[in-house]
Amino acid sequence: MRFTNAVLVAAATGSAAAAPDQPTSPQLGARQAASTITVDLGKTYQRMDGFGFSLAFQRANLITNMSDKIKQRELLDLLFNRTTGAGFSIVRNGIGSTPNSNSDYMNTIAPTNPGGPKAEPKYQWDGKDSGQLWVSQQAVNLYGVKTIYANAWSAPGYMKTNGRDTNGGNLCGVPGASCSSGDWRQAYANYLVAYVRFYAEAGVNVTHLGFLNEPDYSTSYASMQSNGNQAADFIKVLSPTIEAAGLGAQVGITCCDSMSWSNQGSMAGQIRSAGAEGMLKAVTSHTYSGGAGGAISGRAPVWMSEQCDLNGQWSTGWYSNGGAGEGLTWANNIYSAVVNNNVSGYLYWEGVQWPNPNTNEKLIRVDNSTNSYEVARRLWAFANWSRYVRPGAVRVGASVGGNGVRTAAFRNEDGTVAVIAISSGGSAANVNVQISGGGGVKAAAVQAFVSDNTRNCAATAATLGDDGTISGSVAARSITTFFILPAAAGGAR
Repeated sequence: MRFTNAVLVAAATGSAAAAPDQPTSPQLGARQAASTITVDLGKTYQRMDGFGFSLAFQRANLITNMSDKIKQRELLDLLFNRTTGAGFSIVRNGIGSTPNSNSDYMNTIAPTNPGGPKAEPKYQWDGKDSGQLWVSQQAVNLYGVKTIYANAWSAPGYMKTNGRDTNGGNLCGVPGASCSSGDWRQAYANYLVAYVRFYAEAGVNVTHLGFLNEPDYSTSYASMQSNGNQAADFIKVLSPTIEAAGLGAQVGITCCDSMSWSNQGSMAGQIRSAGAEGMLKAVTSHTYSGGAGGAISGRAPVWMSEQCDLNGQWSTGWYSNGGAGEGLTWANNIYSAVVNNNVSGYLYWEGVQWPNPNTNEKLIRVDNSTNSYEVARRLWAFANWSRYVRPGAVRVGASVGGNGVRTAAFRNEDGTVAVIAISSGGSAANVNVQISGGGGVKAAAVQAFVSDNTRNCAATAATLGDDGTISGSVAARSITTFFILPAAAGGAR
């Protein structure tokens, strides 16, 4: 989605950011008896793809245009560094469809109609892609990011029923969308593959490729509508095109980034019925017009590929009253998506954005005119997840008795274990963490990190007992991550 006016999104946030429970416990700073968090490595759920953000609609230029190179690096570190920043592992780039980059539009690589769907296209690659290529290169080369999601909001206008890339319309040639200009499905598939190749030539492998964004929403900026049957029809064109280009081992198809979770569930079911589900690498959804009400069934991993607070005025706070833009709210939002809805990937809308509109749709507010930036504590809510729950991690069983602490646990591919504990109440809670199942893990060391009103994913005390029990504390209204290193993994992270 792209929002430059809060009026566009008056109803968008209701489902996206439920406020955490209101405190009913004793005064802040009071401490209760220890409860036990039991981690069962033998009980497994979804495999995690990671956490990330979008750079679409020229937001990446805010980083590339930062003339103070020290601050430019600081912005990159805030987004990708696993020690000083959020440690994000997914970048979502927008594939442009507009003939120019006026305002903050995303320009297309094929601005000129070649004269028909079978004519030779005239691709124009500027080597920048609105700053997205450079930031992606830094993410890959400096920080080891391996997941690059390229997502088209629309096909170029001449490929669509309405003749423009804005205001909805359908791709010419899918069921129910015939055009006098012909069938543009193969041309659109070729176009998307050409974009992937331009990135590959610049040293960045696109791993996930989306051809729709919010197909249940028509708006004045780039948008293209589709139902599940139409999406399945195009997937059957795009998939063999990717294979024929020799890119099948690198990139997989995603669909469909719906505005509504329930609509995405319906589209996923239609794609399955049409026999195209096996061609998907991930199912992607937003929750602006309908919140998540349970896991979307299917074989492909499910991503919450865009979510943010669109109504609240810019806020950097962690907790004051449970507002939609607060850090603690987002710690809980991620928990709900991952634990209650089996989400494998979770992406905030924009990583960076300029000061206007003065909303919470970004994690970092950047002002190039003053070479300055301001970080919302929402970023640190993500850090407590993304730094320690790495791509390939498997969610495992986690339960806690008493004290109102929400818990989730993950076993990373390197054997480390991340235990997330969130308290929305007004008192601190002592906890003991015990690990069982899955062949057993003998902990060699434990680290703990907390984000709250005064700390940003900062180290906090935790101890490892002789019997392998980990003891620590979960502060009032905080998220704390216990990061456990098994004996085979050795010392510090």
